[in-house]
Amino acid sequence: MDMPRISLLMPVHNAADTLVEAVDSIRGQHLDTWEFIMVDDGSTDASPTIMRQYARQDPRIRCIFRERCGIVEALATAAESARGPLLARMDADDVAAPARLRTQAALFERFPDLALCGARIRMCGHALGSGRKRYESWINSLTQHEDIVRDIFVECPIPHPTFMMPRDVFQAVGGYRDQGWPEDYDLVLRLWQQGAQFAKPEPTLLHWRNRPTRLSMTDQRYGEKAFRALKRHFLLATILQNADSRFYQWGAGEVGKKWLREWTQPPEAVVDINPRKIGRAIHGVPVISPEQLPPPGQAVVLIAVGAPGAREEIRAYLHPKHYKEPDHFRFIA
Repeated sequence: MDMPRISLLMPVHNAADTLVEAVDSIRGQHLDTWEFIMVDDGSTDASPTIMRQYARQDPRIRCIFRERCGIVEALATAAESARGPLLARMDADDVAAPARLRTQAALFERFPDLALCGARIRMCGHALGSGRKRYESWINSLTQHEDIVRDIFVECPIPHPTFMMPRDVFQAVGGYRDQGWPEDYDLVLRLWQQGAQFAKPEPTLLHWRNRPTRLSMTDQRYGEKAFRALKRHFLLATILQNADSRFYQWGAGEVGKKWLREWTQPPEAVVDINPRKIGRAIHGVPVISPEQLPPPGQAVVLIAVGAPGAREEIRAYLHPKHYKEPDHFRFIA
């Protein structure tokens, strides 16, 4: 086949029940200049058989079979085999809209400096409660670069199965790596650290399947503690990199207390609105009211709150007092 424009990377592990739908959604794309590199990661179900059937039917599909190695090594294997100038991710349990590849590739033509393109998603599958719906609404609201980097420490702002990026950018930043925390978020934060540009096109381009066996639901590398460790690493390497960096933490509730226990460089104080906490100390850190914060620019305020609507309320308090986001304050949860 001719040189592909896009190389799709897909690890596969025991995905026989969803694999056909996922692959068919790529074969039905409006743009057809792609190659699909599927890496079987030691499956014990019918996944390898299904993969071989597709490879026989479509020369754009290439299959690599490995003993169990994990998602990071499987992705690295796929990336090493990629030939296209653009790399794209796909998971074996998701469904891509027919316009996905064409729409994302067009964004790179419009914005040559774009480093990573994502997409809006629609969650489907198991146990889609109010929390998942809020997450879907939040992640879909971040389409412009400024919004994405503003909220980049809340959670990974670009869904991993929607990634598309130039192969040379991927290689220059070091590709995927296994640090004991989410490999996709780690890649996004390394790109951000180097000043990369991000974007998402407007359409919803992926059905993102939620199910109890999904790796992000079962592996401790994707648990809350691992996320905090990753964020803390990059905060200390960037915003708090100077020895004299002063910062305050807003949030002394359930979410905030976990952060307070784990800081290697504790905040000056922790901000809370509960009058029963103000004037006390939590994990050795004094609790102050919002009114006791220093003026804008004298320290960074890192906000670790989890209650629905709390971000909007805090922004409504800080913006009129001339605190600028993300220069003077950032949400980290």
